[in-house]
Amino acid sequence: MADFPNKARVVIIGGGVVGVSSLYHLAKKGWSDCVLLEKNELTAGSTWHAAGNVPTFSTSWAIMNMQRYSTDLYSRLADEVDYPMNYHVTGSIRLAHSAERMQEFQRAAAMGRYLGVDMEILTPEETKEHYPFLETHDLAGSLYDPNDGDIDPAQLTQALAKGARDMGARILRFTPATGVTQHDDGTWTVRTDKGDIACDYVVNAAGYYAQRVGEWFKPYGGRTVPMMVMSHQYLLSEEIPEIEALTKKTGKKLPLLRDVDVSYYLRQEKHGFNLGPYEPDCRAHWADPDDPMPEDFSFQLWSDDLDRIEDIVTDAMERVPLLGSAGVSRVINGPIPYAPDGNPLLGPMPGVRNAFEACVFTFGIAQGGGAGKVLAEWIVDGATEWDMWACDPRRFTGYTDHDYCVAKGMEVYGHEYAMHFPWHEWPAGRNKRRSPLHDRLQAAGAVFGAYNGWERANWFAQPGDDTSEAATQTWDRSGPWEPRIRAECEAVRDHCGILAISGFSRLKVEGPGAKDFVDGLTTSRLPAPRRIGLAYFPDHRGRVATEMSVMVHSDEDVGLITAATAQWHDREWLWRQAPEGVTISDHSDNVECLLVTGPKAREILGPLTNHDLFLPWLSVSFEGKVAGIDCALIRVSFAGELGWEVHCAAEDAPAIWDAVTGAGARPFGMWALNSLRIEKGYRAWKGDLSTDYSLLESGLDRFVRLDKPQDFPGKTALLAERQQGVKKRFATLIVDAGGADAPYMSCIWKDGEIVGETTSGAWGYRVGASIALGMVRSDLAEPGTELEVEIYGTRHRAVVQPDQPLWDPQNERLRA
Repeated sequence: MADFPNKARVVIIGGGVVGVSSLYHLAKKGWSDCVLLEKNELTAGSTWHAAGNVPTFSTSWAIMNMQRYSTDLYSRLADEVDYPMNYHVTGSIRLAHSAERMQEFQRAAAMGRYLGVDMEILTPEETKEHYPFLETHDLAGSLYDPNDGDIDPAQLTQALAKGARDMGARILRFTPATGVTQHDDGTWTVRTDKGDIACDYVVNAAGYYAQRVGEWFKPYGGRTVPMMVMSHQYLLSEEIPEIEALTKKTGKKLPLLRDVDVSYYLRQEKHGFNLGPYEPDCRAHWADPDDPMPEDFSFQLWSDDLDRIEDIVTDAMERVPLLGSAGVSRVINGPIPYAPDGNPLLGPMPGVRNAFEACVFTFGIAQGGGAGKVLAEWIVDGATEWDMWACDPRRFTGYTDHDYCVAKGMEVYGHEYAMHFPWHEWPAGRNKRRSPLHDRLQAAGAVFGAYNGWERANWFAQPGDDTSEAATQTWDRSGPWEPRIRAECEAVRDHCGILAISGFSRLKVEGPGAKDFVDGLTTSRLPAPRRIGLAYFPDHRGRVATEMSVMVHSDEDVGLITAATAQWHDREWLWRQAPEGVTISDHSDNVECLLVTGPKAREILGPLTNHDLFLPWLSVSFEGKVAGIDCALIRVSFAGELGWEVHCAAEDAPAIWDAVTGAGARPFGMWALNSLRIEKGYRAWKGDLSTDYSLLESGLDRFVRLDKPQDFPGKTALLAERQQGVKKRFATLIVDAGGADAPYMSCIWKDGEIVGETTSGAWGYRVGASIALGMVRSDLAEPGTELEVEIYGTRHRAVVQPDQPLWDPQNERLRA
């Protein structure tokens, strides 16, 4: 081809709405020398048969931000790029059959208000006024979102494509990528049958073919893309005279209706209906050898499979009887990709330099606009405006095998509109990582939760406790777990508890200059040898990228411990910046950790160990034994009591567990630990600590050493922020909370104005109060300031506390 582009800054593989939006937003940021490759026509995959719904609703902060941006972009895109398209802002109604569902709606409405999306809570009577064909006799109410609507997916994609082309970007249709090669300098060659393209960055935006494209990157450090493909059907009805008459009378379409407790959406389509069920009796496709993925499924569908959605269709006809007055004109049954949690894979490709993912979008039309913005920021700026951990591909690590992805994808699809209660654990795909302690925890009554695939005890049930999944269907604090958590916290407070923290991420930084390398990435002062310290790692804006516990063994050997879920994120944070000669190795699977903590911890451990238990707080003792077994003792406790972490070979943990519990230590779980850490004001990663906030906003001033000689990332930004003053400030609140504690991203109010948001909340059993950690306007962070925290629609009085732990503010118990 005479005009074939042999060079580009970025090559995007895949011409669905997300790929084209990414191209458009790269061009908007000035990177117009980018190329998109599509093996067929644009929109040939899931975009082609997508229903085109565009909600803003989500209970995920990151997803709501993306969807809110999409609605704003779509409302002005036609004029901006001079390409007409059908975008109907109809509003939507989500029906609630229960008080619990109404509580979820209240929370989503509060998050929406924070972002400028004015959602309304409606009574059944008010709902009927918005939707006259609706039966409301058994409803508790509804959520009305005036910004919801639908758009033509093909027109949207073509509009974005026109905008990208007008800015100089290239789109090559009928040009399938056939492979990639990475060179020593990190650049790429993308191969096609029409020629090769040299580029700096590659983006996998291949939709339901993303896993196949992802295999090309394995020789360069990649992994199998964690995804599967679901069959999704929706029905188009014949035209209905009553709908046509109402549309002509009002000049607008009916709101998009979602009966989330039955699991379907119902949308006006011209003068008929579009009914889209998410049925529990769902079907995965291309999931086994008997059903292989074809080489090309462009613009294709599967045969109808109506039997599995019959009950939902019947229910929809009872809810809107008018639906039953018309026949079905067409059935669409096409592939939709699913990641194990239903959120897309958007961000740096794990293990691969200069490669990104923008794929596995279950709701690509609604999220496509925001996704393009996010991806362009990641590539061009190296960071995103909003914290995007909920979509970051590195949130899934090596445990996400094929069976796991299929089981979780089917679970998410079958519960697409399910409520995500704070105490609930989804049962599919469990037991992917079990420590040698698992049987002992189970025998002690452990009720497990999954943490980066690792099974950890959330709480310990007693005989007769209700441990069913149904028992967890509540937003409230009370439940079978509540008295057990209380007793576990009291045991840690008054005696000694033991907690198995399987799956801590353990990284080694080794080689000439290893210590200087780590020191140059953090704002914090590194600890002396045989000591441990928290270190905070900012991005170039001074925002919190991560925190890690650091042990300096020598100038060429630094050990780091970080959260289980941060395993791939933090490993790559180091690896992507490491100079030549410095290596990053991962030892997470080889070591087990037991936290032994409480005022009697020294008495419990003393007879079992030859370690010096009178070394000061934050000391590390490497040489010694517990119960005759070699292990290291680190004098720290996330529970905020006298305590030690016992680090040992995984296979040795059961013997140490037996000895410590035999000496009187009581098992406690992660939910008790969460309560204990919140009483101390200890921040949790990707809750209280995220790239939404700077280190200074996060109240980490004592860890920020701006006088360090190293020019660490974000130093200039933090210096400027300190001079100008922070706009937000971390605060601990005591809340008159009633029966439920503040969930993540609850609104904080003052005099009728939203002035902040919570980042975590729990009942503190040592202080006897509901606690919320959060961010408030800096002038309101003074101790004694009275605020309100909105919890599931009700505002509760809250008081700002002094900037110190609520429990043991002087850390006397830790240092005992």
